Amino acid sequence: MTYKTMYLLVATVIGSLAMKAQDFIPLWPSGKMPNTKGMRLKDSINNERVYQVGTPGMYAFFPSLQENKQCAVLICPGGGYHHLAYQISGFQLAKWFNTMGISAFVLNYRLPNSPDLVHRETGPLQDAERAIRIIRANAGRWNIQQNRIGIMGVSAGGHLAASLSNSTDDVAAIGDSLNAISFHPDFTILVSPVITMGAYAHKGSRENLLGNDPAKELVDKYSMELQVKPTTPPCFIADAFNDKGVDPRNSLLFYQALLEKNITTSFHVFPQGGHNIALRNNPGSTQLWTELCEQWLVEMGFLSPAPKGGNN
Repeated sequence: MTYKTMYLLVATVIGSLAMKAQDFIPLWPSGKMPNTKGMRLKDSINNERVYQVGTPGMYAFFPSLQENKQCAVLICPGGGYHHLAYQISGFQLAKWFNTMGISAFVLNYRLPNSPDLVHRETGPLQDAERAIRIIRANAGRWNIQQNRIGIMGVSAGGHLAASLSNSTDDVAAIGDSLNAISFHPDFTILVSPVITMGAYAHKGSRENLLGNDPAKELVDKYSMELQVKPTTPPCFIADAFNDKGVDPRNSLLFYQALLEKNITTSFHVFPQGGHNIALRNNPGSTQLWTELCEQWLVEMGFLSPAPKGGNN
């Protein structure tokens, strides 16, 4: 079966708006995945965490037809670039987005410690770029506006989300029809994000992504506060003052960089929550982050009534 035939078959299967939640959409056609040594790896999953990704892809969660706001978000689970906490920082958030009428896709991205990767630091970004392209390519089929596709990340997943939001380098091109489709997200949502690889870096995320004792050039390239551009999309950030896992100055550095580039940002640092800001059961005012995020999406026009005439 040719890739074109396979892709059409997959598109037909997943194209139905009645598609059930958690259907898995692979990112790469057989033999076309970039940055691979050709190893055949199996997914390794334990205790609601993915420790090895054999098949990069995304789990699709769609709202009801009546509630669909024609908006979508790609969710990057956290886990220090060591594993993917797909349930608490993936599936649960996807279901919450569905209650707002937003289609959500939980990314199962390759981890830098994968023995199959040629360049460890590039794998996660390649998968994220490809995922956005697939969502945008299927926007009409899934009733999504092409200019309402965002990305969200928690912890190290926040670093990946920020990387994609800042990226202008196409590292996911494989010579197929998706090359012509933009991988640039229209908005970014970050919760307790890893941002810098410098002074306030999360040690585990830095070592897992860049290895031990990385060169300064690599550290700067993957410090997202140094990579913000005028094209970086608007951003919502939620963090906790008492976060002992990832220094909240990561969020502050990113906010300052966004401010300097005049990128619209909603930045919230709550007194409590640590590195455990979740969808529900947060302490004190931290519980408000979901409401604030939803209102920000409304304010920015991503949840406003869709324009007539279909996709733009």
